Order: sequence, then C-alpha cells, then structure tokens
Amino acid sequence: MQKQLIYIAVFAGFTTAVSAQKDDKDLGTEVVNVVKPYTPTLSDAFKVKEVPVIDDEETRAKETITYSIFSFPVASTFAPAKGKAAGVEAEEAEKTYKNYAALGFGNYAAVNGELYITENVGETGFVSGNLSHVSQNADIKDTELDSKFMDTRFGVLYGNTAETFDYKVDLGFRNQRYNWYGLPDFFGTSLTETQRETLISSIDPLQTYNEFELGGNLKTSSGIFNRGDVRFTRFWDAFGSAENRFVFKPELSFDVAGVQLNTAFKVDYLSATFENAFPSEFPVTVALGSNENANVILNAWPSIKFAKDDFNVDLGVGITYLAESKNRLSGLDFETKSRFFLFPKIRASYRIVGDLMIAYAGAEGELRQNSYRDLVNLNPFLSPTLSLRPTENPLNFYGGLKGKLASTVSFNVRGSYSVEDNRPFFVANSYDVMQGNEPYLYGNSFSVAYDKLKTLSFYGELNADLSEAVRFGINGTFATYNTDTLDEAYNLPEIQLAGTIDFKFSSKWSGGSKVFFVGERTDIQADPEFISIGDEKKTLDSFFDVNAYLKYDHNKQLGAFLRLNNIANQSYQRWLNHPVTGFQVLLGATYKFDF
Repeated sequence: MQKQLIYIAVFAGFTTAVSAQKDDKDLGTEVVNVVKPYTPTLSDAFKVKEVPVIDDEETRAKETITYSIFSFPVASTFAPAKGKAAGVEAEEAEKTYKNYAALGFGNYAAVNGELYITENVGETGFVSGNLSHVSQNADIKDTELDSKFMDTRFGVLYGNTAETFDYKVDLGFRNQRYNWYGLPDFFGTSLTETQRETLISSIDPLQTYNEFELGGNLKTSSGIFNRGDVRFTRFWDAFGSAENRFVFKPELSFDVAGVQLNTAFKVDYLSATFENAFPSEFPVTVALGSNENANVILNAWPSIKFAKDDFNVDLGVGITYLAESKNRLSGLDFETKSRFFLFPKIRASYRIVGDLMIAYAGAEGELRQNSYRDLVNLNPFLSPTLSLRPTENPLNFYGGLKGKLASTVSFNVRGSYSVEDNRPFFVANSYDVMQGNEPYLYGNSFSVAYDKLKTLSFYGELNADLSEAVRFGINGTFATYNTDTLDEAYNLPEIQLAGTIDFKFSSKWSGGSKVFFVGERTDIQADPEFISIGDEKKTLDSFFDVNAYLKYDHNKQLGAFLRLNNIANQSYQRWLNHPVTGFQVLLGATYKFDF
C-alpha cells in the first residue's frame, strides 16, 4: 500500500510540474520526501530430506545363463583365386650401339672419315679406339703453289670405374700435312716471267707436323685427393723443330671447421729446339742458326669457398715459380732466369632472382705456357723459326649477368679487362730473293712477335630451345686492343659473331646451319724490293662464312649426311696471302654397330 502511495505522489508532482511549466515560466521549487525505499526480500531456502524409493525391474538381480555351441563340418567347393598383378605395358628400350663409323667424299677431292670403337672389359673396365681423317687433295683456286692439306688422328684409351675411384689411360698419334701456299702480291716482280715460273716450280711448300701423346687421369670420391692428370707430349716437324712437354696436375680438397679448402697444383715443363731461327724476336729477312728454349713452371692455387644463402665466393691466390733458360742463337751460352709470381684467384656470384638472374665477377691471373704445338693449332702456316716465351697474365678482371629469360631461353653477358705481357702475335714473314731457298722464306709463312697487350672486351650470348625440334644460339665478342711496341694487335679482330640453328624435321630428318662473321684484321709485310714503299701495313677484309648440314637416319644403324661449307663461295683470307677453299660439298654415310 505504501508503495502505491509513493507512485501516486510522484505522478501528481510530475503532473503539477508539467502544468506549471505551461502556465508560468517560473517553476519555483518543491520538496519531495521519500519515506522508505523499496527493499525486496527472499525467503530462506531449505532442502527436501525425503529419500525416494525406486522399485524398478532393472535393479533386480540378473539370472545366470549357461549355453553351449554344437559345431559340425560343412562341405564347400569354393576355392579363392590367387592374386595377380595388373599388367603394365613396358616400352621397348631404345637400342644403342657402342661403335660408330662415318665416311664422306666431296669436291676438291675431299675425304672425311671417322671410326669409334668401344668394348667392355670385365665388369668395370672398357677400352676404346678412334681414327679420324680429313684431307683436301685438290688445289685452291688461284694459288700457284700446292695448297692441299691432310689431318689424321689415331688414339686408344683404357678406363676403369670402381666404387670410390675411376681412372683412364690414353695414347694418341697425329699427323698433319700443310703447304705454305700464300705467296705475296709482290712475289717475283723483279724477275722475268720465265725466272718467276722456274722459281715457283722449284719450291716445295710442304710442312709436316707429328704429335705423340701419352696421358692419364685418376678421380676419387674419398679422402682429400680429388683428381690427378698427367700428360706427356712430343711434337716435331719436317724441318728439325721439336718439343717435349710434361704436365702434371693434382687437386686436393678438405674441410676445416666447416670451410672447404681446395688446392690445385701444376707442374709444366717445356723443352723446344728450332734448328732454323731468326736472329731477333721480330721477323727479318735472314734465317740462320738454331734456337733452344727450356722452362719449368710450378703452380699452386690454394683457395677457400664460402657460401651463404644466394651468395658464393671463392677466394684464392696463385703462387707461381718460373725457371727459364734459352739461347738466342747456336754457339751462344744459355741465359737462365728464375722468378716468382703472385696472381689473384677470386670468383664470386650472387643469385639475384634464383636461377633467372645471377650476377658474377672475378679477378684472376696466370702464367701461361706457349708451346709450338699450341701455336700451330692456331696457325698451321708458321715458319719453324720461333722463339718461345711464357705469357704473363697478371690481371683478368671480368663481371657479368647470366640466367634465363624463360624456361627455354638462357643468356650471358660479360665485360672483361685483361693485361698480358709477352703476348704472342702472328706476323707475316718478309720476302727477299737473296735470303735462301727454304720453302717458308718467300713471304708465305708467319712468325711470332711478343708484346704487351691490354684488352677491353664485351661478350654476349643467347641460347633458346624454341621447341623440341628447333634450337637456336647466337654470340658475339667486341674488343679493343692496346699494344706497347707493335703498331697494331696484328691478326686480332675487333668483332666476332657466330650463330647456330638446328632443326629436327622428323624422326628421320634433321639439319642445321652455322654462320660466323670475323671483322677486319691487320698484318704487316715489308716489300724488300721497295715496289710498294710505305705500304707495309696490310688489311684483311672482314668476312661471313655460312655452313649447313642435312642428316637422314634410315634406321637406328644406317644414315646419310650432306655438308655444305662456305656456301657464299667467298675467297676470303683467314691469314694474309692464304685464301680459303671456296664452296664445298661433302656427301657421306654413317653406320652404328656392335660386335
């Protein structure tokens, strides 16, 4: 009741206030007294203490049940089938053959032949042999001297592969026959036509090179010894020139505190004798006396490899000792020199974007042996009148980017700067009717001049597998040269380009082409008869050479090929006064077999 009175009083007061607000803006003041606030109460709780009685069937005791099983046999004729593996159609393994033979014939009475034979010996050994022959038995157009050539090679090899090591031993022989056929333009201009013809007919320009090689290598997969290579080579010609070379190269590697340490060694001994020699380093008009060279180069290249995430670096140094002895001309005492060299061996790479882009750089140097054999392989028209020196390359700095533009397209761009002391240059020999009757003394051969060379070059390469049937590649080198003594970097082109493309037309037909471009080169050849005064410098024109091939596989064993060389039929000069063979066609067959 009290609660209701409070509500009525509050409601009356509110009504009065609203009414007063309407009648008069001065509301005044009133006092409302609350006698007692409402206080709710809750009765005390109490527990029910009554315990219910449950009388359910589930609480009654369960009776014990006993039972027994009566078994008897049942006759059955069911027999489960045995499991059988599902059949898989296996592709027939492609038949491969160990042995290969090829023979081709072409214009200029050309003959090309190859034979490779391999047979297993025991469970881990094998023996192989090879024989190859390349010859041109007709003269090049517009050459007055014999311009035929021949190159024949023979070799045998025995190898054995075990669980922890493998080794190979090989023996080879090579015979090359070239002619000094490149007479200069001014040859015989002071002679009558009859005298000139008589002189030409008396020249036998043939030079013969022979090479014997014996070597072997050993590789291991345990211990600190990685591999070792040893090789002995004897090289000699038909004019009393000969050299012996022995090279031994072991490699060691081991880990120290998780860091890989590598050490490579090299012993390089060379002894060469030239019975005919010029009395100075630069080609002159008179050849006399003999020249002997002997030196040994000892190298050690310790290095440490570091790898962290995408960064790899190989830090090393080359320690080289040179003991060199030579006589300038026969009858003079030997001059002996011994020197030590230190060269950098630093290589680094960083994966910028995985395998898609890798940056690399390096700074390296070396002391490089120059041998008669290696120089002849570059220019077979050398005169047997050389003096050999090692080339010191104190610095070769390079850097570039390589990687992939797509899954089937790779690239490599590189820039380099190199300094070389005693760099050999091929220079044409002079001609003088009074110098003698040796076949290489008519301005038709080359000698070697040494000078310091600084080279700045840029190289680019792009390779692409356009499809499973088409492969394409192109590369180019652009270089600038600076020499100390010589006026030019003789016979070195500033531009070289090459491109290849290979096609797979079908399972039986394939083909391809190779194109290369060589820029202008310079040489020097004085005219001792002063027919062309002040015109000693000779410029060799740049040239393109386009080659192509077509191959047909009749089956797994028998095939045929067609090769086309110098398709543009250019009579360019790779070396001064020595034009190359024109358009060449070679047709042949191949055969694969087993014994």
